[in-house]
Amino acid sequence: MTTSKTFYVPSVNLIGQGCLYEMGDFVQAAGYKKAFVVTDKVLVKTGIVQKVLDVLDGINVSCSLFDEVQPNPTSAIVHRGLELLNESGSDVILSIGGGSPQDCAKAIGIIKTNGGHIRDYEGGHKSIHRSFPVIAVNTTAGTSSELTINYVITDEERQVKMVMVDKNSLVQLSVNDPALMINKPKELTAATGMDALTHAIESIVTPGSYAVTETLALGAVELIFEYLPRAVKNGQDIEAREQMVHAIFLAGLAFNNAGLGFVHSMAHQLGGVYNMPHGVCNAMLLPIVERENAKYVPRKFRKIAKTIGADVKELNDAECAEYVIMQIERLSEEVGIPKTLSEIGLTDVDLDKLAENSLLDACAPGNPFMPTKEETIKMFEQIL
Repeated sequence: MTTSKTFYVPSVNLIGQGCLYEMGDFVQAAGYKKAFVVTDKVLVKTGIVQKVLDVLDGINVSCSLFDEVQPNPTSAIVHRGLELLNESGSDVILSIGGGSPQDCAKAIGIIKTNGGHIRDYEGGHKSIHRSFPVIAVNTTAGTSSELTINYVITDEERQVKMVMVDKNSLVQLSVNDPALMINKPKELTAATGMDALTHAIESIVTPGSYAVTETLALGAVELIFEYLPRAVKNGQDIEAREQMVHAIFLAGLAFNNAGLGFVHSMAHQLGGVYNMPHGVCNAMLLPIVERENAKYVPRKFRKIAKTIGADVKELNDAECAEYVIMQIERLSEEVGIPKTLSEIGLTDVDLDKLAENSLLDACAPGNPFMPTKEETIKMFEQIL
């Protein structure tokens, strides 16, 4: 029996070296006159923001700059952005950056048209109206936030990351130009690349996976294993950067329509409480959670194993799963991801709180099994 599916993707997506300069055609056709730019101070300082603004300047579109976004953006930053958007008279939001500016811009766009507090939209499809228009220029490979119906905002009062899944948050245009990713720091390249791998693996293992999303995710896995080490080793390797753009596009569309799982549930808590980089959290937890998932759905790992070089004819399903997990661990080590929280100076961890909030996270139901609190604590203990 065939089950109907809804496949979410932004209506227009620019991909590849130099595609930034095609953005102006879209903006002109849409008739936008003033952009509210959501970004961070680092991207302003490095000149990346100015490269994007030069495109708008060339078509006489003015800008209002909001560069207060921090990693793991908070609800306070979102509402500050909304206040400035309302004052600016802008008719479109232009997000420039990786996951944090993208998520912040999407959150601002939703509350601009729907009102209320951003925490009102935690969970699935809580908004009524389409977002205020957003054009998303991505600068990392990555979170894929520029492509998806998901965004994550930290509730500083509860110290949790709120996961929003909302079809109304899809951007109007995504821009993935690898030229904007040249010379990104090794640590950032590694963390965002492992985030993308987590998206791909979880979207295969989740019960929500189906033929279309699985095919997209397997393509992403193949590209990440081949090109992420190159991108980390040489920040100017434009071929590696471009192939990683292709990888995050595939992985983003896969998890956007299949869902994620307990790796993200746990990673969100580390990021929300301890402000850790999201990609590092995912990379640490991915092999640990998948080793548990493999006890329930070992066959899900067979195609992944074949994609990354295993002779699966010689392996049973459990052996395929262990091969995949070992290769994830090898890749993570190769690109310099720390294995434990103590390596990055985090030693005082509230395991009870992390476990309880992981079980409440919006991504948890997408896992092949629901761990108990005790099982969740044991998984966290493996990265102490």
